[in-house]
Amino acid sequence: MRFDVITLFPELFEPFFKSGITRRAFESKQVDVRLWNPRDFAEGNYRRVDDRPFGGGPGMVMMAEPLWQCLQAIRADRAEPDETRAPVVLFSPIGQRLDHAGATQWAASTGAVLVCGRYEGIDQRFIDACVDRQISLGDFVLSGGEIAALALLDSVARLMPGVLGDEGSHQQDSFNPALDGLLDSPHHTRPEVWNGPQGPMAVPEVLQGGHHERIARYRREQSLALTARLRPELLEDARAAGRLSKADEAFLSQPKRL
Repeated sequence: MRFDVITLFPELFEPFFKSGITRRAFESKQVDVRLWNPRDFAEGNYRRVDDRPFGGGPGMVMMAEPLWQCLQAIRADRAEPDETRAPVVLFSPIGQRLDHAGATQWAASTGAVLVCGRYEGIDQRFIDACVDRQISLGDFVLSGGEIAALALLDSVARLMPGVLGDEGSHQQDSFNPALDGLLDSPHHTRPEVWNGPQGPMAVPEVLQGGHHERIARYRREQSLALTARLRPELLEDARAAGRLSKADEAFLSQPKRL
């Protein structure tokens, strides 16, 4: 899979490709990422890529022409048939929110061209003519699309075979179908008793007993309780889809859930 990233700050990506466990996906080219700076395609001595907005207002707007020329170069380099060419994705507050299902779909794709906006935004004419999809991380505004692009690339890279140390690790992530779309349960490690700021705190006894069925049930109930408290809409989705068992419903009906 190949992602071409249009960004005015390619240097922001380099440390990310060399750090953490996901670097395996980038070093092996399972996720092939190529960086393109639209300034390289701008005209004039100053390689200008932005200008004042028509109609007035604060800030600057990225110009359509350097972005278009950059995209043309990417298309030529990818050399894809028109009917199978990679979609152009813009990171924008008005886009569809990225979630686990979306990350999974991108992980099964052949990639995309990712456009990272800056300043007050991008000339709408480029968006109307060239952008196929818009993606958002949430209801807030970033100074540029680079952080959103990194989030998408990271979510895709960790789903690639052989990237995580344990092949089943991502299957226990929050929102994963293996958890019926619920939140993951809490995790504990050594020591068995931690002397923290609230005094001695022990690992739950059930996790130390080695009884796999009891551990699985405990984790399921913790997942149910967390989801009911923090993301009840996910629980309702799982219920509507018939993914909750009788034991799940019995636990949720208790007056006091852990």
